[in-house]
Amino acid sequence: MINNNYKWEKLGRILKSDPSIDWMSTFTGPSFATQIKNGKFKLYITGRDDKNRSIIGKATIDLDSSDLKVVVDPKPVFNIGELGCFDENGVSYPIIVESEGEDFMYYVGWVPTVLTPFQNFTGLAKSLKGKDRFTRVSRAPILERTNDEPFSSGSVYVIKEKVWKMWYTSFLRWGEETEHKHFYVIKYAESKDGINWTRNNEICIDIENDSEYAIGKPSVVKLNDIYHMWYVYRGEQYRIGYAHSEDGKKWTRADQLADIDVSSEGWDSKAISYPHVFQYNDYLYMLYCGNNYGKEGLGLARRKI
Repeated sequence: MINNNYKWEKLGRILKSDPSIDWMSTFTGPSFATQIKNGKFKLYITGRDDKNRSIIGKATIDLDSSDLKVVVDPKPVFNIGELGCFDENGVSYPIIVESEGEDFMYYVGWVPTVLTPFQNFTGLAKSLKGKDRFTRVSRAPILERTNDEPFSSGSVYVIKEKVWKMWYTSFLRWGEETEHKHFYVIKYAESKDGINWTRNNEICIDIENDSEYAIGKPSVVKLNDIYHMWYVYRGEQYRIGYAHSEDGKKWTRADQLADIDVSSEGWDSKAISYPHVFQYNDYLYMLYCGNNYGKEGLGLARRKI
């Protein structure tokens, strides 16, 4: 487990929506960080435009700087897909995995539906490392429907080891048509190439009680041969949970060790969600969203390892 003597220190809201930047004019949502040099990191950010469509942009931040200023690129790095495809109405939840000189960007596509509000599926795009010229590997999702998983697949986290390991959000069912409640959990998959995935319907983090109905957005860090996962779980509002595992498949849920909660007031006082945890020097850093799925901004926290 992680050292429970250290707690998350909130460093504040580092970014909020900006009407002058089209791709993030209304929301700054789930994000991912990659290191450029020393304390300088590139942030891949899910924004939303004025049509409520998710689009992926980028920014930079210097963790060695005292002001933690975020510099935003006004042009998106990855946009919505072709009309009729699984990502025609939005792309979101980016994560980057480097492999043999290429950046693999896993993302979630959105398409509106009729009897349910939307469907999500997981896509993949690639670019030469650091170039941010992403091309879709396929216009179709990389995690297709199966008999065990006939609904949607959502946000993922991937680590490349001897085999590629994926933790992914899998929808179990929808609630009644009048409530549109979507039930989902985190499952596990493996791959030899990062593109074709074997899924055995293995649940890693399951719904724990009747007050919960949604568990997703995994973020995994491996420290001292132990896997640590932060994720969101939802009852009335989103909260951030924590679990640990020796093999990445069987997990012990220990939300009490997440050690981060809503603030007493302000932009993250009602909900905290969509964590991305990464290491720099002797700290773990967490990007996370505040109230209303990121409408009120993107925050940063850190803790000693």
